[in-house]
Amino acid sequence: MAALCLSVADAWADTVRIATFQTELSREGPGLMLRDILRGDPQAKAIARIIAKTQPDILVLQGIDYDATAQGLRALGALIANEGETYPFHFARRPNSGMATGLDMNGNGRRGEPQDAQGFGLFAGHRGMAILSKWPIDEIATRDMSALLWRDIPAATLPHHPDGTPFPSQDAQAIQRLSSHGHWDVPILLPHGAPLHILAFHATPPVFDGAEDRNGLRNAAEIRLWQHYLNGTFGMPPKERFVIAGVANIDPNRGTGRRDAIKALLADPRLQDPIPTSATGKDTTVDWPTLTPARIRASYILPSTDWHVIGSGVFWPSDDNTAASRHRLVWVDLEM
Repeated sequence: MAALCLSVADAWADTVRIATFQTELSREGPGLMLRDILRGDPQAKAIARIIAKTQPDILVLQGIDYDATAQGLRALGALIANEGETYPFHFARRPNSGMATGLDMNGNGRRGEPQDAQGFGLFAGHRGMAILSKWPIDEIATRDMSALLWRDIPAATLPHHPDGTPFPSQDAQAIQRLSSHGHWDVPILLPHGAPLHILAFHATPPVFDGAEDRNGLRNAAEIRLWQHYLNGTFGMPPKERFVIAGVANIDPNRGTGRRDAIKALLADPRLQDPIPTSATGKDTTVDWPTLTPARIRASYILPSTDWHVIGSGVFWPSDDNTAASRHRLVWVDLEM
């Protein structure tokens, strides 16, 4: 359990606000995110202002470059504190993105490219995840499922060549992890009551591949992992007070990809979908100007059914533009 500042917030309310935010704060080399934050980078400042304005109690972040001593995350925490919102506790683990394999993982005949890592990444720690919290994190009880192999997931459907052989190779599939970034079960120790389990993830986009549909298949499998986990396939899952939060990178109704997986997750009877919307009444959470459709629902917060949802939303600036990220912060208020 790690602290971003010296004191723990003692305030307690009857509600907890959980948010997820794909910040796109990652940079193209190790240490560059930290450098830019310390230099007062406008994007980092915009991210801090959005977080301070929405005031989540627990925040799941994506697009955060990982370093072993969390200097980048600490610097972001200090920037948020300057805007008036303090997070004494944080959690981060090395992501699969940028983790070198030494093999050709995308079938183009070359090795050592970003596509040849366990998850797309320019360097070890690129595009990681993190959690900021106002309450302590039970790091000992945390479960990190990021090392699970794709082929070991029940009913796994892996890509193959037209002749039926494994794509890109049998050796590649023997080491290919399922998580493109990570899948975590992180218990947050609320001031009163049972721990709140945050099931955090960031799935690969179901595009940028070939006829084998490697990314489309992987995206669907990353989303299905949560149902396998809740079924007890990989050990005892939380039975109550849990929330799935993160980026699925697919919309159940719009855009490309294998939508059956996200539809099945949204329909799971153990979960509820608040369908957060922005001030315009739309549920889209990202604006990709170069894609069609440009706006889809990519980020999700799905509480277990024993929570009472009292509010939700997508922070979408009124001018439809932001210096922070193409993604928008999504939040849900739950009653204790």
